Amino acid sequence: MKKIAVIGSGTMGNGIAHTFAQHGFQVSLVDINEDALLRALQTINSNLDKQIKKGIIDDRLKADTLSRILPSTDLKQSVHDAELVVEAATEDREIKLNLFKQLSHLCGDNAILASNTSSISITQIAAVTNNPERVIGMHFMNPVPLMKLVEVIRGKETTDAVTDTIMKLSRQLNKIPVEVNDSPGFVANRILMPMINEAIFALHENVSGVDEIDTVMKLGMAHPMGPLQLADFIGLDVCLAIMNVLHEGIGGYKYAPCPLLIDMVDNKVLGMKTGVGFYQYTAGSKELTVANRFKRLRN
Repeated sequence: MKKIAVIGSGTMGNGIAHTFAQHGFQVSLVDINEDALLRALQTINSNLDKQIKKGIIDDRLKADTLSRILPSTDLKQSVHDAELVVEAATEDREIKLNLFKQLSHLCGDNAILASNTSSISITQIAAVTNNPERVIGMHFMNPVPLMKLVEVIRGKETTDAVTDTIMKLSRQLNKIPVEVNDSPGFVANRILMPMINEAIFALHENVSGVDEIDTVMKLGMAHPMGPLQLADFIGLDVCLAIMNVLHEGIGGYKYAPCPLLIDMVDNKVLGMKTGVGFYQYTAGSKELTVANRFKRLRN
C-alpha cells in the first residue's frame, strides 16, 4: 500500500496526512476549500519544524514528508487510484454518509475506506457503500503525529483481512492499534466524553470552578490535562456531537449533554478554535486563563 487519500484538511486531517507522508506514503490531501488546504500545509510545516527542534526528525525527512503531500480540491482525481481513503471530515452523520456514497462510486473495488469518526457507527457508514466489508474505522488521536493510539473499529461486515491490513498499517506508522467492535462512541469516547460532560455538570451546578475542577483531576487522578481544558482542546462542538450520538444510541441520563455545553455551542463558544471556551486563549501565549464568564465561583 503506497497511495493514501485523506479527506478533510482540518486538525485531524492534516495530522493524518502528515503522519502517513512522514512514514513514506504518497498522500492526496483533499478539501473543498483551497484556503483550508493552504492553512493545513502551513500547520504541517510548523509541526515538522517542532519535530526537528525536538530531534525527532531532520531537515531531509521534513523535505521528503512535504514532497509526498499533494493538496487537491478534486475528490474524483484524488481517490480514483488510492488504496486507502481516510475520511476526516466534520463529525456530522449526514456529511459522512454522503461522502462515503460518493467514495463508493469513485474508488476502486479493492480500496479500503476508513473513517476517522470519533463516535458515528461504522456499520451505518458502511451500509451506504457498495462494499461494506471494506469499510472500517481508523480513529486517530489528537495530535496525530504524537499520539500512539489508533482505535480500529470493525463494522458488522468488515472482514478479517481488512482489519488485519489496517492493524498492520497502523504499526507501520509507529502507532499502537487497538481493535474494538462498533458501538456508539466505541471505547475511547464512550468513557472519555461522559467524564468531560460530568465535569461540565459540576461547573454548571456550582460544585466548583474551572481551575479547581481541572486541578482535582490533574493532581488527584494523574490526568495530564483537566477535563475542561481537554474539552476546549477537542472542541466543544465535537464534544456535544459525540454526546448526542451516545445519548441517541445508548440513552439514559448519564449520556445526556449538559445544558451548559449546549448553550456554549449554540453561542459559538467552542474552545481553542474560537479563542475562548472554559479558558481564554491568546495566540503565542502558553498561559492558561479562565474565561471571564467563569472567573467567579458562585456560592
